[in-house]
Amino acid sequence: MSFNTIEINKQRQDLSGRESVWLFGYGSLIFKADFPYLEQRPASIRGWARRFWQGSHDHRGTPESPGRVLTLVESPGTVCAGMAYRVAPAVFDHLDVREKNGYLRFSTPMTFSDGGHEEGLVYIATEDNAAFLGPASEAAIARQIAGSHGPSGPNRDYLLNLAEALRELGAEDEHVFALERFLLGVERC
Repeated sequence: MSFNTIEINKQRQDLSGRESVWLFGYGSLIFKADFPYLEQRPASIRGWARRFWQGSHDHRGTPESPGRVLTLVESPGTVCAGMAYRVAPAVFDHLDVREKNGYLRFSTPMTFSDGGHEEGLVYIATEDNAAFLGPASEAAIARQIAGSHGPSGPNRDYLLNLAEALRELGAEDEHVFALERFLLGVERC
């Protein structure tokens, strides 16, 4: 699959005739909601874990020096905390461009912090996309993040803003917090 997934995503779900759609954010969508929304609620999804395994050639890095951003990987029993947004379907015109670097929209059941449930959409970069970098040691990922910068700014800001947003949600994520510790250690050296 190519880097650009805009057209693929437009064909994945038929949103016509719907007044609103729930969207689940687990990465930058938690701390950078640059789109209009009708409602915002803390939520979680089951069976998925956040991982900095997706390359960013268009936001937090360049084609020559990609940054690392999040995707979700299947992880039975894991709960991934994030933020849910109820949006008008037209918002996906913007989001499909924002998430175009290998991300596809999938349907997922979400659980709100009050125990309620809704079906929502989530963007996931699967291993068959051209920007997928895959696993590496946390030290190697942190070094790559420390050295990457793209049109949306330093890759480090993505990681640090996410760690802060997760703490504000009261969410634990050992992968993110370990990378934060490594990154801050790299920067002190």
